[in-house]
Amino acid sequence: MRKSIVVLVTCATLPALARHAAPQSADAAAPPKPASLGLFVYPGAGQDAGRQGRDEGECYNWARQQTGIDPTAPPTQVEAAEVKRGDTVKGAAGGAMVGTAVGAIVGETGEGAAVGAVAGAARGRRARKQAQKQAKQEAKQATAALDTQTKATFNKAWGACLEGRGYSVK
Repeated sequence: MRKSIVVLVTCATLPALARHAAPQSADAAAPPKPASLGLFVYPGAGQDAGRQGRDEGECYNWARQQTGIDPTAPPTQVEAAEVKRGDTVKGAAGGAMVGTAVGAIVGETGEGAAVGAVAGAARGRRARKQAQKQAKQEAKQATAALDTQTKATFNKAWGACLEGRGYSVK
C-alpha cells in the first residue's frame, strides 16, 4: 500500500517539476539577425552594439506579436489545384470515334474502334499527368510568393519598431 502511495505522489509531482525545469519558450530564444531576413539596421542615435542587440530582440518579439508571423517557421504550403478526372474516358471515346471512321474506310470497323480507343485513352492520361504537373508547379510558385509576402509584412513591422527607437532601417 505504501509503495502505491509513493508511486502515486511521485507521478503527480513529476509534471510540475518538469515544467519548472523546462527551458524557456521560443519567445525567449535569441531572434535571428535582421540581415538574415533582408533587413539592415544602422544605429542612427549612437546606440552601442549591446543596446542594438536588445532593441532588435525586443522589436522582433513585438513584430511577432503584432503580425502573428514567425519568420523562421517553414513556409505554409499552398495545395495544388485538383485536376478533374475523365480525360482518359474522353480520350478513349474520341479515339474510338476516329478509329471507327478509319475502320469504316478500310473495312475493319471493330478493330479501328478498339485501336482508336486505346490511343485516345493514352492521350487522355498524358494530358492529365501534364495538368497535374502544371498544378504542382503553380502551387510551388504560390507557396514561394506567399512566403515572400509574409516575410515582407513581418519585416515592415520589425523595421517600424526599430525606426521608432532611432535606427535607420533598409
